[in-house]
Amino acid sequence: MARALLIIDVQNDFTEGGALGVTGGSAVAAGITRLLAEHPHRYDLVVASRDWHHGHDDNGGHFAVDAAPDFVTTWPAHCVAGTDGADYHPALNRDAIDVHILKGQGVPAYSIYEGNAQTGDGLTAVLDQAGVRSLDIAGIATDYCVRASALDALRDGRTVRVLTDLVAGVAEESSAKALRELREAGAVLSSSDRE
Repeated sequence: MARALLIIDVQNDFTEGGALGVTGGSAVAAGITRLLAEHPHRYDLVVASRDWHHGHDDNGGHFAVDAAPDFVTTWPAHCVAGTDGADYHPALNRDAIDVHILKGQGVPAYSIYEGNAQTGDGLTAVLDQAGVRSLDIAGIATDYCVRASALDALRDGRTVRVLTDLVAGVAEESSAKALRELREAGAVLSSSDRE
């Protein structure tokens, strides 16, 4: 059974020093690169998502414009298309990525399933074309985009494993809650050093 690694939003704006930086984000980028270097044949496909928001509007209410962000459904401007903040973190080896998916283009989007590859295909089509049924998920943020992506992958009928040493969240409590929810939904929580 073919297996893919989903790398969720390992971008400058979500790592330390970014507009919505989380503690441990840089380590996640470096850890994913190390995993792929040490196990080059573990995955049949590597797919990475990026937030790719408009810079000239509120992205369907996702960016707080007329009031302070509530950090639940509205956020400061981040990952604006074409900016350094939207780029992959420099510690992430982008050469190891087979498919790049952009999401949040003018609308709120948390899950990788809400984006499209350069071909216009959504993730389900990308995975089906590669015969992938099993997914490992790593990235940022545990309590938002990793959570949403893993839940959508389970709904899509995939076997899901969240690599708990290669995720970083906004807050400890909400990240722990997200991981519990994912386990209860059927995801396996595992370390990346386990085959």
